[in-house]
Amino acid sequence: MKLSISKKKKKNIFIPLSEANSAFNEIYIGDNSNRQPLHTVYGGAHLFKYNTALTLGKIAEKTFEIYAPNFVTYAHAFGLQGADKLPKSQVKIKAFLKEFETLKTDQRKRSPGYLAYQVYEKVKDKLAREAVEDFRIDFEDGFGNRPNEEEDKTAVQAAQEVARGMKEGTLPPFIGIRIKPFTEELKERSVRTLDLFLTTLTKATKRKLPKNFFIMLPKVTIPEQPEALARLFRVLEKALKLPKGILKMEMMVETTQSIMDAEGKNPLRKFIKAAKGRCVAMHFGTYDYTASCGITAKYQTMDHPVCDFAHHVTKVALGHTGIWLSDGATNIMPVGPNREETLSRTQIRQNFNIVHAAWREGYRHIRHSLWNGFYQGWDLHPAQFPMRYTAVYAFFLESYAQAVERLKAFMDKAAQATLIGDTFDDAATGQGLLNYFLRALNSGAINEEEVLAAGLTLEEIRTRSFAKILKMRRKQQLNG
Repeated sequence: MKLSISKKKKKNIFIPLSEANSAFNEIYIGDNSNRQPLHTVYGGAHLFKYNTALTLGKIAEKTFEIYAPNFVTYAHAFGLQGADKLPKSQVKIKAFLKEFETLKTDQRKRSPGYLAYQVYEKVKDKLAREAVEDFRIDFEDGFGNRPNEEEDKTAVQAAQEVARGMKEGTLPPFIGIRIKPFTEELKERSVRTLDLFLTTLTKATKRKLPKNFFIMLPKVTIPEQPEALARLFRVLEKALKLPKGILKMEMMVETTQSIMDAEGKNPLRKFIKAAKGRCVAMHFGTYDYTASCGITAKYQTMDHPVCDFAHHVTKVALGHTGIWLSDGATNIMPVGPNREETLSRTQIRQNFNIVHAAWREGYRHIRHSLWNGFYQGWDLHPAQFPMRYTAVYAFFLESYAQAVERLKAFMDKAAQATLIGDTFDDAATGQGLLNYFLRALNSGAINEEEVLAAGLTLEEIRTRSFAKILKMRRKQQLNG
């Protein structure tokens, strides 16, 4: 049959379309496939030591050991699924645990305490193995405005401690520093601190940086601020003989101007573009942002509606651009008020009640973040680590069995439709299920073997695309 459109005319139509599609794909490259930390821990630069991550881990372990002595008490502390069916008195808990230990795996799975048991064991292992995933040496709020001589000295000392940590293998998997904002009042101080830190560090390490090293720029309000930091990075890389492009930044959404600029537009894409490919993540500052919205201290919480609005706008602006998104922190510390060596039963009970209440509040906030699609957040104290990992692991493990069955059935349905040339029009659901396994695997809630139980191969998982998986399977089916 003769076509109405000639090849030449079709080419004229497709050339500008191809150019536009290419430009779109350069911006929306998809989710970053690298490991994203579950949290970022902040600490004042003046307090940082080469073994800070290990020290914080020990404190987190001790807290967990004291306030979650077994998975039944732990289940009640967080209100985990099935906790309402578990015993509460110490005598009954002891008897239940003794009986649970005698059960085989299949029998344990039928117990109302099985989810709590799973999560408990994973959190216990995580705290012992890698309690801190990411740490920011803070020269901003956690350090404050101090005399120039003191900040100079601290910048040098912090760099020396990082160098020692690199040598002794005591640094967490991700690490970096938070400098002061690039406002007119603080830009000089910020640049000087970064220069001193990097100059000292690279001299001590023979021009090497820690793996996954990031520099955080807080309170970004205009594109010229990350643009200036990107220019500074180029100057420092050349001066310190570092590989081109090795310095990476993170930015912080902490004011309403980061969500809507003076022209009534969202500026976040401009911020990323101004960073010249150097921005890795966008973090949310809960308390600065709520304050900028005029929210009083009592109501400055992570789940306040103004925070949800900022999160949704950030998601829309930066979705599929490869930029990691991180929520803020809960400022209620799970620390008991009674700290004497010898405590009365009343004091012990009071400590338990306060720590467990703080854990539940933090757990609720983190679950809210996860529900909104924010898989990273801030922690301010090691006693918060148990609630961080509990919230993440429980979030994924609660629906693991269901997700496995759904994805298996979904893949069969999709493969059949593809094989017979039918249209499979529910790819978004398939991608949603795949995202569950990708995030659960990244978080450590499940391992590779548990992903394979869903009928996927590791090669398929690494594509991060349901459409690509279907394409691969169809090709395999056609090739016999």
